Amino acid sequence: MSAFFGPLDSEGRVPPQQQTRVAAFLVSAHAALARRFAVALPLKMESAWQTELNGQLYSEAEIVSLLMRSTSWVPDFALAYMAAWWETCWLPAPVEGIADHSLALAVDLATLAHAIHAGIRPAALLPLKANANDPFVMALRRVEFESGRLLQAQIMFLKGEPLVPFRDAVSAALERRHAELRKVWREMLQSVGISADDQN
Repeated sequence: MSAFFGPLDSEGRVPPQQQTRVAAFLVSAHAALARRFAVALPLKMESAWQTELNGQLYSEAEIVSLLMRSTSWVPDFALAYMAAWWETCWLPAPVEGIADHSLALAVDLATLAHAIHAGIRPAALLPLKANANDPFVMALRRVEFESGRLLQAQIMFLKGEPLVPFRDAVSAALERRHAELRKVWREMLQSVGISADDQN
């Protein structure tokens, strides 16, 4: 097991097999967030946080588009099974302790987004010799940058005044989502020969 992508080719590019599986995982996660943000969007904007929701939707879609175009895709027959497993991890989950169904769904979405944006650091897997001009390398760095920016919105919502009475419920939901994300991210990386121990 290695802590980084590789072995790199003579031009400093990540092996296509690793690119394919890691990009497929990231596309699955960010596309799931985009779908859930799209469903959560109201037909008419009535408050400031809804405009942020709209922005998050398009940022997630941009991440998916970038990964689709910058990855050197190769056949990976294990992806059908793996992607089906990943997709179940992004499904809405009940938040114990919050009776308001709409608020509970919003909290679940925010905790999932927080886990994905904070828990996945794909650029940290790039060795120093990775070609900085390679599209996949640039895409991973962009994804990590955007995740850091988007994370701030989830933090503001989860720590906001409306959720103060539900602090314990929010903390429990956030911890559960992070644990699930760490597990599936670690398993995926191990499947391509990468140890995720230093990524968490």
